[in-house]
Amino acid sequence: GYAMNSLLLGGFLAVMLTGVPIAIAMCIGSLLYIWFSGTIPPLTVVHRMVGGVDSFPLLAVPFFILAGNLMNSAGITNRIYNFALALVGWLRGGLGHVNVLGSMIFAGMSGTAIGDAAGLGTIEIKAMKDHGYSAEFAVGVTAASATLGPIIPPSLPFVIYAMFANVSVGALFLAGILPGAVLALLMMLTVAYFAHRNKWGGDIRFEWARIIKALVELLVVALFPVVIWVLTTRAGWPHVPTVAGVLLALLIADRVFRFNAVLPIMTPVLLIGGMTAGVFTATEGAIAACVWSLFLGIFWFRSLNWKMLIKVSMDTIETTSIVLLIVAAASIFGWMLTVTRTTELIAGWVLGFTTDPWMFLLLANLLMLFVGCFLEPTAAITILVPILLPIVHQLGIDPVHFGLIMVLNLMIGLLHPPMGLVLFVLARVAKLSIERTTMAILPWLIPLLVSLGLVTYLPSISLWLPRQFL
Repeated sequence: GYAMNSLLLGGFLAVMLTGVPIAIAMCIGSLLYIWFSGTIPPLTVVHRMVGGVDSFPLLAVPFFILAGNLMNSAGITNRIYNFALALVGWLRGGLGHVNVLGSMIFAGMSGTAIGDAAGLGTIEIKAMKDHGYSAEFAVGVTAASATLGPIIPPSLPFVIYAMFANVSVGALFLAGILPGAVLALLMMLTVAYFAHRNKWGGDIRFEWARIIKALVELLVVALFPVVIWVLTTRAGWPHVPTVAGVLLALLIADRVFRFNAVLPIMTPVLLIGGMTAGVFTATEGAIAACVWSLFLGIFWFRSLNWKMLIKVSMDTIETTSIVLLIVAAASIFGWMLTVTRTTELIAGWVLGFTTDPWMFLLLANLLMLFVGCFLEPTAAITILVPILLPIVHQLGIDPVHFGLIMVLNLMIGLLHPPMGLVLFVLARVAKLSIERTTMAILPWLIPLLVSLGLVTYLPSISLWLPRQFL
């Protein structure tokens, strides 16, 4: 048994180290095992791969990617940037704060760290360089704040984790909100530290009118779900016409007051509100987010044309096919790990080493940070969940809490070599070498690792919101 198990894992690792894409490496590992064991019919591979992708929750993937791409192309990034600038641009180290806040808001649309880094990062790095900040500081803060993309809902890694770990997508989305806020706060404190040390001033003048307008926008967004809840729950109005009516009122207000960011920020509000109220599933929510983004881009802001729409659709197809190929390959690989009882053996070995949840979480964090340096998040989640989740259940750790820990670890992995995709995107945007970009990102690992520690060992940060609403 051991020899065959090591053939499955060893074959996969050996093929992967030769530089073959991860999805194909998983398939080859599984096929090698089937070939040599002779106990499983080879066609099982095809059945399992098709079965792995044939899932309703996974339909959310292309739609979340599409919604993020639409938001990126519809000129909405500029509006979010201007809104963040009005709110915090006057603070010392202003554009650093704008960068974090902008990413936090944009995270509610794109759902991927790469989308955030490429979309907002391009505007932010240019603005920061124009204002005399060093390229290194600009890249560091942009990279760190891009990790908010998948923590603050909606989030692509959460959808994939939810499917493999069999937990509710809605619970994960709610669980990401407070950790996202903690992350943003620690990053803004880091910006404040740099600003204090280098004696930077603000980047725009402090003006009450500008700040009050931004605060009013925040208030409008916050009141939206409250108004809906009161009208539907207390007054007993039907859901759909009520939401449509309130949205119409919002659109009229937007025309009168010329808001910067209210309508874009409605995307995550509608999505999470709808899922929490049980109006729609994550998949339907993703479609609603796409419809809203299309409406804003084509009819309201008129910033999307057909040519851009075709490009956005092609980009979405490309990203989706990569993600789904990995998921398909991982479902056969994960199934093989279970059938060959490899996961049981690994669980037994780990539990023989430690049965203390604290110690296990520390080891799991180290493992995931290490894996995150080499694999992109989708692949890492699909491989790690079948291996780690049985141990999580045995130690009584909440799988929703563990999902947050896993995604945060893998986001931090995106920031450093050898495989850090955010690192490569930003090096290209800022026109810096990979070495200089890596050095620029290093100080920003401190607030990220501190927040990782907090999220890991204070489960209530993640679990308080889901427990209130679900």
